This record gives sequence, structure tokens and C-alpha cells, in this order.
Amino acid sequence: MLVQDFLQNSAARTPDKVALVFQEQRLTYREIDAQANRLAQALLDHGVQRGDRVAIYLPNSVETAVAIFAILKAGAVFSVINHTTKLDKLTYILNDCRATGLVTQARRLRMLEKLQNRVPSLKTVVLCGKGADEAAEDRKEFLSFDALQQTYPNQLPPQKCIDVDLACLIYTSGTTGEPKGVMSAHYNVVAAASSIIQYLENVPEDTVINVLPLSFDYGLY
Repeated sequence: MLVQDFLQNSAARTPDKVALVFQEQRLTYREIDAQANRLAQALLDHGVQRGDRVAIYLPNSVETAVAIFAILKAGAVFSVINHTTKLDKLTYILNDCRATGLVTQARRLRMLEKLQNRVPSLKTVVLCGKGADEAAEDRKEFLSFDALQQTYPNQLPPQKCIDVDLACLIYTSGTTGEPKGVMSAHYNVVAAASSIIQYLENVPEDTVINVLPLSFDYGLY
């Protein structure tokens, strides 16, 4: 089993059930799965390959959840970086994992200009939120999350990964040195999430509120 199978199985079984509530938004499993498929298609079309590292530098949001599954559907490896991380530490993390892609907020354009000179591996940047469309029009290396959702098909791309492939990198806070990336294969994440579901005795009728950042392993699982 792969991590994205959690979403895909739910979308097949209960497509119209609400899967995510964020502020005024309520998205079903079908909607999240479709958005993730579209973003995965876009990432592949812009050169992301199996095993590539794609970082997500966002607060908890719909785009963060969609990006996690999209990156996995593209066969790549995601890393959620705490949105309060400063430029120097962010630069270190992106260089450490040789990130080829980044999903972040359009309002961080000034920081992105500095990052592009400091992270030579970075090729594709997906921008979310206000100003994303305008920024993507001005710079060919920038893509607008919303525009991609209007452009790409919602079909699942060919799945090439197996459960021993790397799914994510979870970076430590770096309080006693440089941040360190903890490697988790698909089977590691599936086992951890399944274990939490089991000992909390979650059932389909439950609603779970997550106040932890998705950059933190327990919040992610």
C-alpha cells in the first residue's frame, strides 16, 4: 500500500463525503483526489521525476493537503517545512534534500528571488494564494496553483512507486545543530498512520481536528 491509497480508496468508497474542513471551505474526498491528480499531472509536465524532492512551505491549508498527495502521485518525495522557518534555514533544508520543486505562497516572492540564487537544484515553484496568477505570468519558472487546477486533467498519472520507495522527509527543528531529514518510506508512513488510527479507535463517523503543523510527524500522520 502507498500513502496516496488512503485518499484514493476513500474517494472510491465515499466520494461525496466531506474529507476536509478549512475555514469556510468543505471539500469531499472526490474533490481533494481530483485536485491532487491535477497538480500531479502539472508537476510531471514540468519535469518532476520519480524520487525527486518537492518541498511544501505553507501553513496548514487545503493546498498543503493537496500538495502532499499530488507529490506522491507524481512519484516524488514530499517534505513539509514549517512556514515560520527563516531564509537561512530554509535554504539549508532545500539544498540538503536537493529540492527540485517548491509549493509556497505568492506573497513570499521576495524570499523566492533570494532562494533561486541560493538553491541551484530548484526548478519549479508552485504559488498559492493572492497574487499567484500575476506572478506566474511574469516569470516562466513560477506556476499558479489555481491556474493549474483549471488547466490539467484530473486523471491519476501512472503509478510507478512501490512501498519501499521514499515517501517523505521530515526535518528536525535544528535547535542543537543543522536540521536533519528523517527518511520515511511509504510503508513507514502507512504503518504509523494505521497504528494511530487503531489505538485511537477511529471510525468513519469521527471528525478529527488537527491543530499541529503538518511539518510535525504526529500532525502529519
